Amino acid sequence: MDLNTVLDVRDARSPVPWRRGDAWLGGGTYLFSEPQPHLRRLVDLGRMGWEPVRELPDGSLEIAATCTIARLSRFGKGWGAPAAPLVEQCCRAFLASFRIWNMATVGGNLCNALPAGPMISLTAALDGVCLLRAQDGSLRRVPVADFVVGAGRKDLGEGELLRSVTLPARALVSRTAFRQASLYGLGRSRALVIGVLDPVDGSLAVTVSAATVRPFRFWFPLPPDRRTLRAVIDAAVGADDWFDDIHGLPAWRRHMALRFAEEIRRELTGDTVGTADTPAPGGLR
Repeated sequence: MDLNTVLDVRDARSPVPWRRGDAWLGGGTYLFSEPQPHLRRLVDLGRMGWEPVRELPDGSLEIAATCTIARLSRFGKGWGAPAAPLVEQCCRAFLASFRIWNMATVGGNLCNALPAGPMISLTAALDGVCLLRAQDGSLRRVPVADFVVGAGRKDLGEGELLRSVTLPARALVSRTAFRQASLYGLGRSRALVIGVLDPVDGSLAVTVSAATVRPFRFWFPLPPDRRTLRAVIDAAVGADDWFDDIHGLPAWRRHMALRFAEEIRRELTGDTVGTADTPAPGGLR
């Protein structure tokens, strides 16, 4: 789509004072997908030269905001960490053509803050931390689970830039489990739940996303039983936190999230007690 209100495109390597109507340009797959009448200038990050993905000396993984989904997918396929399969699973949770895959960025997916954003799901589940840079050069770090605060809303100040997301080494050596519900085989996620079992202390983290307006990450020092897991999720996720749109009723999304959470709990802990819930009828509208 032509953005005919944009009067200038600046290279981010040559900083200019931020002004009303500015926007960061990464892959541009969202910016150029619909009208942006409020924009007057784009600040292009394409030539910043940030390394897309790099393993740090402490074993953690830094993903640049400009890393494309295609690049992250290629990295994940050749990566030897126990959590590596989760990278490809989340990349495949996109409803996107190969053209989008080669342009869309991890940072763009996070900053759009859409409930179905699979890079939000991936990085929140692996306890990722966002590095944010303000216009004055100051830096701050925010956990991904706190960065996205609602559907389309994030903790990002005027002119502030998401530089990267770092996944801690501890999470990368964990066992993971993945569940996703979509209306179609290659459709947008309606519920996406990820479990991460720490091999060191046996703690379990369950992250619920897509079904909710923001990611909810639940951490248990010891794996809970079925009843406790359900009670904790229900106590934290209020009625207004279950996402509601034409693709699924909140009650259906809640049902699928709870079902997936229990399946993941049993898969990662080996607890075979109990059976999976049956799908709730009338979930679509």
